[in-house]
Amino acid sequence: MADTVLIVDDDESVLTMIYRVIRSAGMDAETVSTGEKALELIQKHPFDLILLDVNLRGMDGFQVIQLLRGRGIKTPIMIVSGRKEDYDTLYGLDIGADDYITKPFNPVVLAAKVKALIRRSRGGLSGSDAIIAAGPFQYNTSTLRFYKNRKEIVLSSRENAMMKLFLDNVNRIFPKDMLYELVWGESIVDENAVMVYINRLRQKIEEDPSNPKFIQTVRGLGYRFVV
Repeated sequence: MADTVLIVDDDESVLTMIYRVIRSAGMDAETVSTGEKALELIQKHPFDLILLDVNLRGMDGFQVIQLLRGRGIKTPIMIVSGRKEDYDTLYGLDIGADDYITKPFNPVVLAAKVKALIRRSRGGLSGSDAIIAAGPFQYNTSTLRFYKNRKEIVLSSRENAMMKLFLDNVNRIFPKDMLYELVWGESIVDENAVMVYINRLRQKIEEDPSNPKFIQTVRGLGYRFVV
């Protein structure tokens, strides 16, 4: 059975984007827009993790955390915050949150952090499920380092996110708009940016970037990673 995540955010566009990220990562998701609705739903249904915006109208995220922990509910909570102040993060962790991510965030990084927190909450060792292997490639989800034939290939942040997405979805075809939304976290697509990063990755992982073996173009559809 897939892990289930409750997403709490009063921004409809952010709610929709995070929902798609969680679903694309193979998890189920429920969404609510207020702290009150979140508390009501959590009382009725168990969740594996709660993604909680702290800047909610009405009852804010900090109040939700305090009430949940006060009721003895130990479901892992990850704060999703647009606030940059260290105080907010420290306060959220101090009152019972387990992890945090600040907006704007990379969707692939968010999915990786969610999976890691769920794994930690079950007592899983960080190294027990840390390596994704596909063909000659390995990706360490704890250190976010990428290897080909056991030799590290240094990637930029977005190259890293795109490569992690491909490794999680071998043989899956990704249209350019889906790649852009998942890696850049934006719905207005810049197809040139996608092509630039595909070419950068090909330069780093392909023996012959002009005739790619691993990152293939599927004409009229998008790109597919094969091993």
